[in-house]
Amino acid sequence: MDVEQNRRRRFEAYQSFRLKDGRWPARAQRLLESTYTLCVEGLQEPLHQCLSDFEQKLFKQAENAKLSKQQQDFLVSRLRVIHDRTAFEERFLLELAEAFNDIDKAAVKADASANPRSRLSLQLLDQAEQEMVMSIERLGARGEMRHNSVLYELGYRLAVLIGAPPLEGRSLPIGPYALTHAIHTASVVLELPLEHHLLLMQSFEEHLILALAPVYATVNARLREDGILPELRSIPVPRQVNARPSAAMPEATAVVPTEKVRQASASAMASGGSIEVLESLRDLLTQRRTTGNAAHGQPPGRAASADELQVALGALQQHLVKVTDQASRELRSAQRLREELLTQLNIGKPAGAPQTQLSNEQGDTVDLVAMLFEQLGQQLQGSGNNAYAMLGNMQLPVTRIAVADPAFLEQREHPARKLLDTVTAAAHDWLDGSDDESGRPLAAKLDQLVARANQEPPTAGLYTSLLADIEHHLSLLTRKAQTAESRHLEAAKGRERLDQARQRASEYMAERFIQTPPRGLLRALLDRAWSDVLALTLLRHGEQSGAFEAQLAITDQLLGRLPIHDREQLQVDVEVGLQQIGMHAEEAVQVAQRLLGLDDPDSNIDLPSTTDLALRLKQHQRLGETASQEPSAPELPQEATIDPRELAMQQHLHDLPFGSWFEFTDPATEQMVRRKLAWHSPVSGRCLLVTRRGQRGEEMNIAQLAHEIVAGRVFEVPTQREGILDRAWRSLTGSLRQPNASAQSRRQESDRG
Repeated sequence: MDVEQNRRRRFEAYQSFRLKDGRWPARAQRLLESTYTLCVEGLQEPLHQCLSDFEQKLFKQAENAKLSKQQQDFLVSRLRVIHDRTAFEERFLLELAEAFNDIDKAAVKADASANPRSRLSLQLLDQAEQEMVMSIERLGARGEMRHNSVLYELGYRLAVLIGAPPLEGRSLPIGPYALTHAIHTASVVLELPLEHHLLLMQSFEEHLILALAPVYATVNARLREDGILPELRSIPVPRQVNARPSAAMPEATAVVPTEKVRQASASAMASGGSIEVLESLRDLLTQRRTTGNAAHGQPPGRAASADELQVALGALQQHLVKVTDQASRELRSAQRLREELLTQLNIGKPAGAPQTQLSNEQGDTVDLVAMLFEQLGQQLQGSGNNAYAMLGNMQLPVTRIAVADPAFLEQREHPARKLLDTVTAAAHDWLDGSDDESGRPLAAKLDQLVARANQEPPTAGLYTSLLADIEHHLSLLTRKAQTAESRHLEAAKGRERLDQARQRASEYMAERFIQTPPRGLLRALLDRAWSDVLALTLLRHGEQSGAFEAQLAITDQLLGRLPIHDREQLQVDVEVGLQQIGMHAEEAVQVAQRLLGLDDPDSNIDLPSTTDLALRLKQHQRLGETASQEPSAPELPQEATIDPRELAMQQHLHDLPFGSWFEFTDPATEQMVRRKLAWHSPVSGRCLLVTRRGQRGEEMNIAQLAHEIVAGRVFEVPTQREGILDRAWRSLTGSLRQPNASAQSRRQESDRG
């Protein structure tokens, strides 16, 4: 309670902030100060939630860390957040106050930065710093897009107060760009590494950027009530996505939009968001068609209505079911799909009648979806025929929802886009092309999902239902895989502990054998069975325990190193020890009696010979082994020298976090299969490689894995920061940009000639 009261008092102290005197008229100064006060009051709780969420994210990351150093780094950052939280909040509010104080200077700086002549110097940028700057830019851009309309009004009203042009972007003191910069500056007190700083920015976006709408609305209402542009309303600026230069337009004029589109696309790709890239895709399509044929325009005829296009797509869906796979793949290409749709739209029309055409927007949507699926097909190479067939059957349902709902191309969180991303990733990760039983339930679920998408009308509700269904199925698969992997992991660690205990027991035996070498039955007993008894005692009680010292004393008595005070008790101890490692009671009694020469006079059973018992002990199954245990991987041939590349690769593998993926070539099918490095021992180097479903894969150690990688039979799979759908969007954008650039260079060369 005291902490909460102190925090509130600190924010109340900043609410009483006053601008520097003498800079503005009394009314302007009063309104600017009240605006700042409203902002501090509105940002108080979101900022508190942002830091609390960031602290929880650090704790979860520490719990899930694969390496102890990573875990320690996350915990250290969490402690810094807890201890320096007050300093962080004060620095953030101070930066916000400085932004209000320099509101007129910020406007001048924004104008200067827009002038290319003001950038007169170049400097190298550290990679970490560059990634930081890019994340800040992306976050500010997303905030601007989210609150575009209300920021429009706010920028005009604050500009009226200071007598400046409309404030926008970095010149707006409470805009997303300024607040993101304030958070970044305030985070200096926390001394966060780059990865943790990105987590902070994620929490900032989730809890503060999303909460800005009521703050902006309150400030706008306050200024409007005071008579500052009371009739101002935000006016959305139309996007000229389909504007086509006419044939009569000079060529130099037509090149200008191309360069603007190229710059916008390049900037969007650098920012890493697929939504930003989508803003220019239709323009890129337009420029490519214009470059290919400047005189080409919209064919004469009436544009198809939305219902007509849906009917045509539905008819084409029914047609694709009946054709062969090869013909189906051809029909799904962008050009053939367009032609088939025009055929379906004009079936039954008399000759000479005006033809029904696709509108510019409809045609662009059909082309973009077809190109997207081509890129997705390339991303799924090596995933098997099941994934390819499933992806092909999804194309027309996705095309139908894309032409029916333009938000498919504009909203990253659209249910159809999320479903396409989820299904594609599931096919790539879980369907490896094999026909084993493990993959059939998922393949059947995906087939059922695709069938529903083909049969039911395209709506956002349908895709929301399908997405929930497949996510539930995948969560069950993931949970089963994690359970299976945990079981194999515990077995591997137990086997490792047993091997270490057995090695230590062998060292104790070797020390005693040097001084008192045993023979015959005693040697067979101590070499195998009793060595396992020592190893089991080590595992259960530890090397410094009394139980282990007692077993060593029994060993010394058997070897004659210690006197035997009670032979019958020694026999009982030997029998109990042998039964603990799985030997039958009768056989344990026979070994102990024959070893110590204590035959039971009341027993009518003749004891086996010493040779027979020694042979049985040598054939006895060792502790931890099973009759069906798989043979260990063959050892690499011992060479005089080891390839330095293998030594470097071994060090690299030791530094890899658990969960890294590798691709192996299946010798039987010549297909690439993926295996996850779930664990490796720092002592023995033994690896645990598992499949996607958590089943144990190849048996090998670090040295063998390094040898296979250097030999080119195994490949490390790099970590992908983006999903398959995002990578497909990037590839699509790159392919659209390339023809424009090459065509422009050819045109420049012809002009020089």
